[in-house]
Amino acid sequence: MGYHSAPAIYVDKVQFKVTDLQKSIQFYQELLGFKILEQNKKQVKLTADGMTNILTLIEPADAVPKPSRTTGLYHFALLLPKRADLALFVTHLDNHNVRFGAADHLVSEAIYFEDPDGNGIEVYADTDPSTWSWQAGLVAMDTIPLDFDDLMFDIDLENQSWKGMPDQTIIGHIHLHVSDLKAAQEFYTKGLGFNIVSRLGDSALFLSTADYHHHIAVNIWNGPNAPRPPKNSAGLDYYRVVVPKQEMLEKILTNLAAIGTKINNKDSAITVEDPAGNSVQLIIGTAQ
Repeated sequence: MGYHSAPAIYVDKVQFKVTDLQKSIQFYQELLGFKILEQNKKQVKLTADGMTNILTLIEPADAVPKPSRTTGLYHFALLLPKRADLALFVTHLDNHNVRFGAADHLVSEAIYFEDPDGNGIEVYADTDPSTWSWQAGLVAMDTIPLDFDDLMFDIDLENQSWKGMPDQTIIGHIHLHVSDLKAAQEFYTKGLGFNIVSRLGDSALFLSTADYHHHIAVNIWNGPNAPRPPKNSAGLDYYRVVVPKQEMLEKILTNLAAIGTKINNKDSAITVEDPAGNSVQLIIGTAQ
């Protein structure tokens, strides 16, 4: 998975707010197959490999349900190491009567569903990067029906079953609701240093480094000028972007300051907000 290691800039962790931590733990642990790395009354750190925290859930003291038609999380996406893992996961969800959507995006095959608070989740497997079609810096993506028969062809359901998130599962990308696509473009390209690799009309942008199909996507599907959600509502708390080296981070911070972004540096964490209020934590390398 070279698209999620140096020299790429990529997302490696998501933290979001829930209204009932115990209910969410049951969902992520028992249904999705995450392991608990650390836990207290108001927070749980989840891991796929038993060592690396890629997902954290917190329950604010005065948590309220996620409102509709605001900025914030559209979905976070878990990238599985193999296509067969996706096939087994689809079977697992079906066996537990979980409703989900599905799509073939040419660059990936994906399924979509929500957690108990309505936080969007994508679980996907990439197709062979050698088959991705690039032209003038843009990668061809689509949304067509997923061929379930073909997906299931190479697995043996009599002898194989879902055993929980594979150790190599990572955050593949994050997709956000924003209020102004032009402002978001400036923040993510001029500020954070991502490249636009696909567009969906005037409503969505897909951004990446290292020629990935996307590490971050933004859309205005909740409406231009969509309001920010309340601070205590279920939804995104922050996501983390990994920068490969100190010099690159310093350049990013300079570029962010130049476009008027406020930079918060406290508790050994650098945090910024995109123009829609989505919080981004920046780190160097593989710090956890």
